[in-house]
This record gives sequence, C-alpha cells and structure tokens, in this order.
Amino acid sequence: MLSLRTLSVLTVAAFSLAACGSPGDAPTTTSAPQFLEPSRSASAVPTPSPAATPEKAPAGGTVTSSATPKKTPSKAPRTAPAGLRYAFPVKASNVAFHPTHAKYPATDIFADCGETVVATTSGVVLEVSRKDQYVKGAPDGPLNGGLSVSILGDDGVRYYGSHLSKVQTGIKVGARVKTGQQLGKVGRTGNANNVCHLHYGISPPCAETGDWKVRRGVVWPAPFLKSWRAKGNKSPVATVAKWKKAHNCKA
Repeated sequence: MLSLRTLSVLTVAAFSLAACGSPGDAPTTTSAPQFLEPSRSASAVPTPSPAATPEKAPAGGTVTSSATPKKTPSKAPRTAPAGLRYAFPVKASNVAFHPTHAKYPATDIFADCGETVVATTSGVVLEVSRKDQYVKGAPDGPLNGGLSVSILGDDGVRYYGSHLSKVQTGIKVGARVKTGQQLGKVGRTGNANNVCHLHYGISPPCAETGDWKVRRGVVWPAPFLKSWRAKGNKSPVATVAKWKKAHNCKA
C-alpha cells in the first residue's frame, strides 16, 4: 500500500506532467552547455574535438560553437557489455514515477528536492548545463530542463536527467562516471512547474549538439526503472537500437 507521502507526491506529480514537456539544457553565449561527441566505441573514453564551428541554433535556444558534429556510428550495440550494471537514477527512500509522460516517451521521477541523482550505468559525461535560463511561458525547447546532465553509457545508450538543483563538482564533459556515482541533486529548475522531480530520458546518442527532442527521451523508461529499482539489470540497448533503426534519429 502506498504511503500518504507517496500518494501526495503522485497527486502533485499529475500537475507537472504537461509542464515537463520538452526538457533540455540550454546553450547560450554566456553559459553554453558543454558537449562531447560520442566516440565510435562506447567503451572508449572520448576526447573533445579541437575544431569548433558555428552551427544552426535549435528552436528555443542559441548555439555559438561546439565540437564539430560527427555522424552517429552506424553499428550500435544490440546487447549490453558483459558485467555492465545498472542503477535506479534517484537514491532516496521515498520515490515515485509515472509509466507514461506527456507528449513523448520519458518519465518524471518524483522525490524530495536535494535527494541524490546517480549515474544509471558506467560511461562518459556528454553534456552538462549548470545554469537555469528557462523563462516561464516560453515555447518548448532546450531551455526547459534547467540544470541537467547527460551521459553516454558503456552500453552505447544516452541517459539524461534534468530539473536538477545542483550538478555535482567534477561532473564535466569527458569525465568517466561509474554506475551509481552521484551526478547531482533532485530539484525543480527549468520548466518543472515548481515540483521537485527528475525528468529522465533514454535515447541513442544522435551526436548533434542541441538534439534535445531526441535527448529528452524516445523510449519508455518505466520497464527498466522497475527492474533497476528491484535490483534487476534489464538493459534498454535493444529497445533503443530498434527505435533508432525505425526513426533514424528523427523525433
């Protein structure tokens, strides 16, 4: 039976689903989120490209320069590497999440502000947004996520969390992270409707700065979250590969 606290969280959560429509981090001229193109080997540590070129700004955000975009590796892994472990992305005693989400496949994980957000699996940090520049009432776009982090797991899958209240010191582009390592803290930055939660998305690393429509989530996380919460190790690799093949990174 759900506790009164959990029921309260779920009730408040229902009002936040529409607000959490299109989270993403926000490149700007003053605080550009760092981005690192994924390497062709998911297990290798990528290094930033020395070349920087102007690129077209995505709707709702401004891009000045970034590492030169590369084509997504054509052969994504279909299974997780042997021995790879997964962890539920919020470390707290009282957590609730929805099996569905408004507008696109993702989920909102509800917990108190300040609870610990951890890396789903081992991998490399792709993007970090440390400044909340969302303007209330603005159209959906890459500013919605407020403070956020995305990582490229060693399984070749991208894991994205936003609305953080804090990004942990040392979490920067190119940094290696381990399963369960702290990335930040639950918050309500960006378009979170003033509700403490972690927006959580799973996607292929389509490798273009500002691909927020993919990064925000393209496959339903709930089956995997249920497994990880129960200390299982269900992998999203095959599901993500199937989506990518069917959609060619178009969300």
